Amino acid sequence: MLISVYIPFLVTAALAVLAPPVAHRLPPRPAALALACAALVTAAGWAGSLALLAFTGVAQIPQIAEEGRWSVSALRSQDPVYAVVAAVSTLVLAVCVVSLGVAAVRQGRHLLRARRECAELPGHTELAVLDDDVPLAFALPGAPGRIVVSRGMLRRLDGAEREALLAHERAHLRGRHHVFQSVWRLTAALNPLLRPVAVAGNFVLERWADEEAAERVGDRTVVARAVGRAALASAGASRPAALAATGGVVPQRVRALLAPPPARRSLPLLAGGLLLAVCCASLANAASDSDRMLDSAQWALCRAHAGTTTAAPTAHDGAPGHGPDGCCAAPDRPEHGERHF
Repeated sequence: MLISVYIPFLVTAALAVLAPPVAHRLPPRPAALALACAALVTAAGWAGSLALLAFTGVAQIPQIAEEGRWSVSALRSQDPVYAVVAAVSTLVLAVCVVSLGVAAVRQGRHLLRARRECAELPGHTELAVLDDDVPLAFALPGAPGRIVVSRGMLRRLDGAEREALLAHERAHLRGRHHVFQSVWRLTAALNPLLRPVAVAGNFVLERWADEEAAERVGDRTVVARAVGRAALASAGASRPAALAATGGVVPQRVRALLAPPPARRSLPLLAGGLLLAVCCASLANAASDSDRMLDSAQWALCRAHAGTTTAAPTAHDGAPGHGPDGCCAAPDRPEHGERHF
């Protein structure tokens, strides 16, 4: 446990540094799936490691040890974690759990607001055109989702660019990109080291929609022109619950659209999968070591009660073989002349 419990922290730090630049060079759809998987696994590994480290300190509280029926002295003799590390882990875990709760409430409100806006939009078709001179274009997740475009945005684009813009927003809805956004926001709230992964994930989602729009329209230059003109027209307007064609780093998206489609690469995905497997295996090993440590501490307490019972057999109403906590008092075979209970 001494080493394996810290490996999820190292894996998380490595992914936070390496994943964003690598994801920008991969095809966006597999990159988004890989980033979502990495965020979920490393967030769970982060929380699990903190919980194991925190438990090594909490388990040594006499009241907790009494409820769990294990020996505090035996646990301290086996525990390789410093008390200050356990205390800091407890505090960090508590802060992260509270942050996750706040983020979950906020994300739930965003999605409810999006569904409410969908219900309030005019018409019943996928596309809702607002009679507004302010340039707007975004996709609202719902059941089903809606694409919202203002007349001000439509007037600034030609026919091919309008088709590209709508294809981009349809890709957001078809790919359920709001689910990916929710995953990254919640995991980043639980594990602050994953914030760069969340930022890279949002960019990859826009690239995903760009590539699907380019396939739909058949002209990457038209999509690049539509993205650039829509971004300039909207002047940075954004909605927390919406997915917009003007999101992400627009100059990078335009450069990617003017270049050939990204080549498929399996090596970065395999390397990332190996890191996640190491994270899971190390956490499982640390949990197993912690369980064995507790079993040993419980057995030490049972042996201590067995010695007390053997020295004073009448102290427990003539019921040999059980300590005051009701635990087993001796091993499976007699040792050193003790009675086999």
